[in-house]
Amino acid sequence: MPQNSDLSETRTTPEVTATPDNGRESPWERIRRGLRPGQRQMADWQGGSLAVSAVPGAGKSKGMADAAALTIARSQLNHRRQLVVVTFTRSAAANIKVRIRQALETLGLPAYGFNVNTLHGLALNIATQHPEQSGLSLEEATLIAPNQSHRAIAHCVERWIAEHPYRYQQLIEGQSFDGEETERLRRQSVLRTDVLPALAHTVIHESKSSGLLPEDLLALAEASQTRVPDDDYEILAIAVGLYREYQQFLRSRQLIDYDDMILAALRVLREPSTCQIWQERVYAVFEDEAQDSSPLQSQLLELLATDANNRDAPPNLIRVGDPNQAINSTFTPADPIYFRRFCQHCESRGLLATMDRAGRSSPMIIEAANFTLDWVNEHYPRALQGLGTAIVEEALPFRAQHIHPVDPGDPQKGANPAPTGLGLELCAPRDIYATVGAIARRIVELFSHTSEPRSAAILVRENRQGRLIQEIFSNPKAYGLDCELLDRGIPVYDVAANERLSHVPGEILALLNFIDRPHSPQYLKEALRVLVKRQRIQAQDLDRLASRPEQFLYPGPLAPTQSPSELDARGFCTRLLDARIALPIYQLISFIAVELDYNPSELATADKLGERVSRQTARSRSMASILEVLNEIVASESFEGVDADRDTESIYTRSGQVTIVTMHKAKGLDWDYVFIPFLHENTIPGQSWVPPQAQFLGEFTLSEVARAQIRASLHGQKQFYSRRLGDFDPTTAIPSVRESWQQAAALKMAEEYRLLYVAMTRARRLLWMSAAVQAPFTWSKPENLQQQKPCPVFAALAKHFPESVVTVD
Repeated sequence: MPQNSDLSETRTTPEVTATPDNGRESPWERIRRGLRPGQRQMADWQGGSLAVSAVPGAGKSKGMADAAALTIARSQLNHRRQLVVVTFTRSAAANIKVRIRQALETLGLPAYGFNVNTLHGLALNIATQHPEQSGLSLEEATLIAPNQSHRAIAHCVERWIAEHPYRYQQLIEGQSFDGEETERLRRQSVLRTDVLPALAHTVIHESKSSGLLPEDLLALAEASQTRVPDDDYEILAIAVGLYREYQQFLRSRQLIDYDDMILAALRVLREPSTCQIWQERVYAVFEDEAQDSSPLQSQLLELLATDANNRDAPPNLIRVGDPNQAINSTFTPADPIYFRRFCQHCESRGLLATMDRAGRSSPMIIEAANFTLDWVNEHYPRALQGLGTAIVEEALPFRAQHIHPVDPGDPQKGANPAPTGLGLELCAPRDIYATVGAIARRIVELFSHTSEPRSAAILVRENRQGRLIQEIFSNPKAYGLDCELLDRGIPVYDVAANERLSHVPGEILALLNFIDRPHSPQYLKEALRVLVKRQRIQAQDLDRLASRPEQFLYPGPLAPTQSPSELDARGFCTRLLDARIALPIYQLISFIAVELDYNPSELATADKLGERVSRQTARSRSMASILEVLNEIVASESFEGVDADRDTESIYTRSGQVTIVTMHKAKGLDWDYVFIPFLHENTIPGQSWVPPQAQFLGEFTLSEVARAQIRASLHGQKQFYSRRLGDFDPTTAIPSVRESWQQAAALKMAEEYRLLYVAMTRARRLLWMSAAVQAPFTWSKPENLQQQKPCPVFAALAKHFPESVVTVD
């Protein structure tokens, strides 16, 4: 890969004739005419690198899908040379796959020439096709996704303690220690179960996702010893030991994690001949949600997007995202600074597409969101002065990019709908219980005064808030409230309470059981029930059909004549049995998902299920082993479905329903009416804090200090995007422990404000926000009310929009 890519150079392909000779508008023109200016910039792309900064509600998914379809048509892509689309989640992959297929259908083209993957799915595909070069084989290794309590983390902590007794004793003593045995045991427990696992999990994930090997982190730790005078514990040195123990544990148990998949793919692409094979397959890469990408992801995608025959040319790479919606950087390695820099780099060369026309929200909501962006950027530096932290422009919470309503004559229907009520309503109920009562009354009022299909959501900062709301809605009299939601028949869907339930594994198991044993009356009936439930066949007497499977499936000349509904059911069943013969066994789950006409959410869940089954049966891939794994999953109800479908008819955004969901999960969705309660300063922006049980170590946490130091070093790397795996300069500036903790606090504050911005921009017609006068200090004890300050943004909104302030009982 070139060390310096001039993104101003672009590769072009011949134009495809879009207008037929008869003068009528072609499907090509019709698609392009249906796009907004920013979307058209993507659609007109013909090579090179392009950054796309898209505001909330700008239609980036539509723009990306239509641009993909036009690129496939223009460049005549096929099975051998494809467009690769990379998304952040399976849900997004399922959604955009459907959109691209629809656009290709409009163009009269078959649904091929493209591949949609999550990053890890793409990396796994590359790595497993070249096991010798990648060093990865799922037939020999098991994939794990370790969290802080995973046995791999626990093992590396215990091994580190055994190997480093002096450092461990230093941690036990902390800032001060009187030698009392009970306190020693308490501190040991805190270190073993909290502090060291948190440090290990943070550092390992942060390092591996950035391409830092243990030796790279060791070099950084050694450099910090002379340049970080206030680091009495030598935090990065501890981190190196934990990282090494973790890697050794994975090797000894033949385990891999998700970061290993990306590293394995990069090892494959470092081999010139193999890299050329992949680059010849890939015409271009479109990356969605680029603000949430990691350094390693950037390296992988840029390699794939490079032209094998012209490596000095800029990669065929479109990165689409919104730095202002980066809400994962405090608990994942995602770091929006890299996409910001990519945007700046492209902008300096005239290769930045700005999608700032958004049709989702009414103008009043857009104005409130823009005010929030400006207010936070103005006041954020002042807030950091109290922390003693300096601010640079690229570290401001928001990129200076306003949302604008669409232009007159916008091609996409229903843009910028008329507001309901005031459009923006701000209130300060007496307490959190009065807040819930006010929300219920307003929802009843809203749903009662329209015959149009409308949706509503209550967005909460944490699940405990949502749990309380659901409890009050379910039993309002216990809280002294009148709540008519249930009496009016308005359903309430609590995402947190339902997200672990999925019907997909059970349905697929039922059909696979039938495919495996079609002559079993029990399995045939269960399969037919699924088909009736999914409306793939008509409801009928299933017991009669299942009583004689052979006669139903293979009627002889003397068998009774089957009715049209029976013939339809038999045809469906025989197609399933034919697939057992025609398809490889590992493709059956995907085939069944398509045959059941799953929506994008269900398709994504089926893909996830198939990946899990494939991993668990890698050593013995047979129908028996697949059924065994599926039976375990269904019996334990431990499989979590994927929230993939983002259409208005999806389960989260169903009309006539009130959805309770966290702000994080609400990203990518929208509702007519959005309620954001409990906006208090101790929640948004909140503050970084040290758990009381760990304060013996000092007024900071080891994990956040280590994260800040690693990121500061990475931010200082030269030629970061073209940096090859293993090229790491440890001599960049490393902040002190105090500075690192301040940077962690600043990062949290910025992200909390972006999270509020994301929540506000979910609303189409009404945005209702509140900050109760009385609220709990901690939501683990919601009954302990005390006076709480409102979120600074809420107070600023109330001052700037006094006409939106409303009074509630």
